[in-house]
Amino acid sequence: MKSLFIEKEIKYTGSQLAPHWIYKNFGILGDAIVSFIGEMDVKITEMVDIEDVLTDSPIYSRKMVSFILEHFEMGLSEAVTRQRLLICIIIEELRKTLGNIEIKRSGDDIYIQNKKLSVSIATKSLTSSLIHIGLNIDSEGAPVKACGLQNNLGIMNIKDFAQKIMQRYIDENAEIRDAVCKVRGV
Repeated sequence: MKSLFIEKEIKYTGSQLAPHWIYKNFGILGDAIVSFIGEMDVKITEMVDIEDVLTDSPIYSRKMVSFILEHFEMGLSEAVTRQRLLICIIIEELRKTLGNIEIKRSGDDIYIQNKKLSVSIATKSLTSSLIHIGLNIDSEGAPVKACGLQNNLGIMNIKDFAQKIMQRYIDENAEIRDAVCKVRGV
Protein backbone atom coordinates (compact mmCIF):
# COMPACT_ATOMS: atom_id res chain seq x y z
CA MET A 1 0.00 0.00 0.00
CA LYS A 2 1.27 3.44 -0.95
CA SER A 3 0.69 6.87 0.61
CA LEU A 4 1.04 10.52 -0.32
CA PHE A 5 0.51 13.80 1.47
CA ILE A 6 -0.67 16.18 -1.24
CA GLU A 7 0.92 19.60 -0.73
CA LYS A 8 -1.61 21.68 -2.68
CA GLU A 9 -4.92 22.56 -1.09
CA ILE A 10 -7.90 20.66 -2.47
CA LYS A 11 -11.53 21.51 -1.82
CA TYR A 12 -13.27 18.24 -0.95
CA THR A 13 -16.70 18.10 -2.60
CA GLY A 14 -17.38 14.36 -2.51
CA SER A 15 -16.46 13.96 -6.17
CA GLN A 16 -12.99 12.78 -5.10
CA LEU A 17 -14.54 9.63 -3.61
CA ALA A 18 -14.38 7.87 -6.96
CA PRO A 19 -12.59 4.83 -8.37
CA HIS A 20 -9.07 5.57 -9.59
CA TRP A 21 -9.20 9.22 -8.42
CA ILE A 22 -5.83 8.72 -6.71
CA TYR A 23 -4.32 7.04 -9.79
CA LYS A 24 -5.70 9.58 -12.29
CA ASN A 25 -4.57 12.60 -10.28
CA PHE A 26 -1.37 11.43 -8.56
CA GLY A 27 -0.14 8.40 -10.53
CA ILE A 28 -0.44 5.97 -7.62
CA LEU A 29 -1.70 2.63 -8.91
CA GLY A 30 -3.27 0.09 -6.54
CA ASP A 31 -4.19 0.23 -2.88
CA ALA A 32 -3.40 3.71 -1.57
CA ILE A 33 -4.07 6.32 1.08
CA VAL A 34 -3.66 10.03 0.38
CA SER A 35 -4.17 13.07 2.55
CA PHE A 36 -4.64 16.76 1.84
CA ILE A 37 -5.87 19.97 3.43
CA GLY A 38 -8.69 22.16 2.19
CA GLU A 39 -12.23 23.35 2.55
CA MET A 40 -14.95 20.70 2.58
CA ASP A 41 -18.32 21.40 1.01
CA VAL A 42 -20.37 18.32 0.16
CA LYS A 43 -23.77 19.10 -1.33
CA ILE A 44 -26.70 16.70 -1.02
CA THR A 45 -26.28 15.70 -4.69
CA GLU A 46 -22.75 14.37 -3.95
CA MET A 47 -23.69 12.56 -0.72
CA VAL A 48 -22.90 8.86 -0.47
CA ASP A 49 -24.48 8.43 2.96
CA ILE A 50 -28.21 7.97 2.30
CA GLU A 51 -29.02 8.89 5.93
CA ASP A 52 -27.48 12.34 5.36
CA VAL A 53 -29.51 12.69 2.17
CA LEU A 54 -32.77 11.76 3.91
CA THR A 55 -32.12 14.20 6.75
CA ASP A 56 -30.96 16.91 4.30
CA SER A 57 -27.61 17.26 6.11
CA PRO A 58 -24.95 18.80 3.84
CA ILE A 59 -21.39 18.72 5.18
CA TYR A 60 -19.21 21.81 5.48
CA SER A 61 -15.87 22.69 7.06
CA ARG A 62 -13.84 25.81 6.39
CA LYS A 63 -10.60 23.82 6.71
CA MET A 64 -10.18 20.08 7.05
CA VAL A 65 -7.53 17.41 6.60
CA SER A 66 -8.96 14.67 4.40
CA PHE A 67 -7.85 11.07 3.99
CA ILE A 68 -8.96 9.15 0.90
CA LEU A 69 -8.28 5.43 0.67
CA GLU A 70 -8.82 3.04 -2.18
CA HIS A 71 -8.62 -0.72 -1.70
CA PHE A 72 -8.99 -3.16 -4.57
CA GLU A 73 -10.28 -6.72 -4.00
CA MET A 74 -12.13 -5.66 -0.85
CA GLY A 75 -15.82 -5.90 -0.10
CA LEU A 76 -17.89 -3.16 1.52
CA SER A 77 -18.13 -4.88 4.89
CA GLU A 78 -14.34 -5.14 5.13
CA ALA A 79 -14.00 -1.51 3.96
CA VAL A 80 -16.30 -0.36 6.76
CA THR A 81 -14.17 -2.37 9.19
CA ARG A 82 -10.99 -0.73 7.82
CA GLN A 83 -12.68 2.68 8.07
CA ARG A 84 -13.28 2.07 11.76
CA LEU A 85 -9.72 0.77 12.18
CA LEU A 86 -8.44 4.06 10.75
CA ILE A 87 -10.73 5.99 13.11
CA CYS A 88 -9.20 4.04 16.04
CA ILE A 89 -5.68 4.81 14.77
CA ILE A 90 -6.57 8.52 14.63
CA ILE A 91 -7.90 8.36 18.20
CA GLU A 92 -4.68 6.65 19.38
CA GLU A 93 -2.57 9.36 17.70
CA LEU A 94 -4.73 12.07 19.26
CA ARG A 95 -4.28 10.53 22.72
CA LYS A 96 -0.52 10.24 22.16
CA THR A 97 -0.36 13.88 21.05
CA LEU A 98 -2.83 15.45 23.49
CA GLY A 99 -2.49 13.29 26.59
CA ASN A 100 -5.47 12.77 28.86
CA ILE A 101 -8.38 14.38 27.00
CA GLU A 102 -11.95 13.14 26.64
CA ILE A 103 -12.20 11.39 23.26
CA LYS A 104 -15.22 9.31 22.28
CA ARG A 105 -15.87 7.16 19.23
CA SER A 106 -19.45 6.62 18.11
CA GLY A 107 -19.44 4.29 15.11
CA ASP A 108 -17.22 6.06 12.59
CA ASP A 109 -17.36 9.48 14.28
CA ILE A 110 -14.85 11.04 16.69
CA TYR A 111 -16.00 13.44 19.41
CA ILE A 112 -13.72 15.45 21.67
CA GLN A 113 -15.37 16.98 24.71
CA ASN A 114 -18.74 16.30 23.03
CA LYS A 115 -17.79 18.22 19.88
CA LYS A 116 -17.56 16.47 16.52
CA LEU A 117 -14.07 16.25 15.03
CA SER A 118 -14.64 13.95 12.05
CA VAL A 119 -16.78 13.00 9.11
CA SER A 120 -16.38 9.62 7.48
CA ILE A 121 -17.83 7.27 4.90
CA ALA A 122 -16.96 3.97 3.23
CA THR A 123 -18.47 2.89 -0.06
CA LYS A 124 -18.02 0.45 -2.93
CA SER A 125 -17.41 1.18 -6.59
CA LEU A 126 -17.43 -1.33 -9.43
CA THR A 127 -13.67 -1.83 -9.09
CA SER A 128 -12.73 -0.94 -5.51
CA SER A 129 -13.77 0.06 -2.02
CA LEU A 130 -13.34 3.70 -1.07
CA ILE A 131 -13.04 5.44 2.29
CA HIS A 132 -13.03 9.13 3.16
CA ILE A 133 -12.28 10.54 6.59
CA GLY A 134 -12.11 14.26 7.25
CA LEU A 135 -10.89 15.92 10.44
CA ASN A 136 -11.74 19.54 11.15
CA ILE A 137 -8.69 21.77 11.36
CA ASP A 138 -10.78 24.89 11.97
CA SER A 139 -14.21 24.37 13.55
CA GLU A 140 -15.52 27.87 12.79
CA GLY A 141 -18.68 27.85 10.66
CA ALA A 142 -19.37 24.11 10.95
CA PRO A 143 -23.10 23.25 10.78
CA VAL A 144 -22.81 21.18 14.00
CA LYS A 145 -21.07 21.61 17.36
CA ALA A 146 -17.53 20.91 16.16
CA CYS A 147 -13.92 20.67 17.28
CA GLY A 148 -10.82 21.61 15.25
CA LEU A 149 -7.31 20.18 15.36
CA GLN A 150 -5.66 23.62 15.32
CA ASN A 151 -8.10 26.12 16.77
CA ASN A 152 -9.36 23.87 19.61
CA LEU A 153 -6.67 21.24 20.17
CA GLY A 154 -3.49 23.12 19.32
CA ILE A 155 -2.17 20.59 16.78
CA MET A 156 -0.31 22.92 14.47
CA ASN A 157 1.68 20.57 12.20
CA ILE A 158 -1.19 18.93 10.33
CA LYS A 159 1.07 17.42 7.64
CA ASP A 160 3.16 15.59 10.24
CA PHE A 161 0.02 14.40 12.05
CA ALA A 162 -1.52 13.14 8.78
CA GLN A 163 1.67 11.36 7.73
CA LYS A 164 1.87 9.53 11.08
CA ILE A 165 -1.72 8.36 10.66
CA MET A 166 -1.13 7.18 7.08
CA GLN A 167 2.03 5.28 8.04
CA ARG A 168 0.32 3.60 10.99
CA TYR A 169 -2.54 2.54 8.70
CA ILE A 170 -0.10 1.11 6.15
CA ASP A 171 1.78 -0.76 8.89
CA GLU A 172 -1.48 -2.13 10.31
CA ASN A 173 -2.54 -3.36 6.85
CA ALA A 174 0.82 -5.09 6.35
CA GLU A 175 0.45 -6.78 9.74
CA ILE A 176 -3.08 -7.92 8.84
CA ARG A 177 -1.76 -9.40 5.58
CA ASP A 178 1.06 -11.18 7.45
CA ALA A 179 -1.40 -12.54 10.00
CA VAL A 180 -3.58 -13.94 7.19
CA CYS A 181 -0.58 -15.55 5.49
CA LYS A 182 1.04 -17.17 8.52
CA VAL A 183 -1.79 -19.39 9.77
CA ARG A 184 -2.66 -22.85 8.56
CA GLY A 185 -6.23 -23.77 7.80
CA VAL A 186 -8.14 -26.13 10.11
